[in-house]
Amino acid sequence: MNRFARYSLVLIPLIALLSSSGALAEKKKIVFLADGGKNSKTHNHVQGNAVLAAALEASGLGFETAQYKGWPKEADAFDGVDCIVIFCNGGGGHLVMKNLERFEELVDSGVGLVCLHYGVEVPKGKAGDIMLKGMGGYFETHWSVNPHWVATIEKLPEHPITRGCKPFVQNDEWYYHMRFAPDMKGVTPILSAHPPQATMKRPDGPHSNNPHVRKSMAAGEIQHIGWAYERPGGKGRGFGTTGGHYHATWDSDNWRTLVLNAITWTSGVEVPEKGVASAKNPVSSAK
Repeated sequence: MNRFARYSLVLIPLIALLSSSGALAEKKKIVFLADGGKNSKTHNHVQGNAVLAAALEASGLGFETAQYKGWPKEADAFDGVDCIVIFCNGGGGHLVMKNLERFEELVDSGVGLVCLHYGVEVPKGKAGDIMLKGMGGYFETHWSVNPHWVATIEKLPEHPITRGCKPFVQNDEWYYHMRFAPDMKGVTPILSAHPPQATMKRPDGPHSNNPHVRKSMAAGEIQHIGWAYERPGGKGRGFGTTGGHYHATWDSDNWRTLVLNAITWTSGVEVPEKGVASAKNPVSSAK
């Protein structure tokens, strides 16, 4: 037997073993979408996505990422995508609004969906229905509100998204009283807190106050400001959170780890027991 034949007898079973064990599995593709946002300190969507993408690429969990400013013009941008992360201004100017048909196709195909901060708001109707289908909740005007306040997260549920995280306190523009799927079916609250009554002092308006949220607050209901969603029939996952107004919050280990865990879970990857590791202080270190 020549040397090549002997090596083949060893290599072929080894390759088969590695393939069957997933060692040669394809990387998970995460597509990040952002718009211009506001400035370097608030709604810094492009750099916020860059922080998250860099951490996932360096995590060793097998991610490849693509970042776009605006809805991608490339026809193959979503080919093989496992999860889409949207960090953008919302409402009628949301990135999905001119692309609702394609957006719904992606959700219906089982692609994971993560929306951050203002990215959780779309108009009620077709866009809101797709958000509910893909993520289990969204900001609905004249139902939800968008005040700035300090959220005290007193406890975290046992869930892959909370691995490696501890309860924390964070000042943010925490929108609350989201429109969730009926009876919260498929929805698991991840971040919940009691907003102070001071958040109810603004006059009624599309984002500021309304009778529905006043009733909820009067009843002492806890408000869910981060949630995981498992679609019916196992057709994908979603995650939404209303925090992320301030770019500096990405320096918070608990906040950053929780969002990285959420993207990992939503893409179908097992979250490490200690959470997704990342470099500390990515915002201040970049200055």
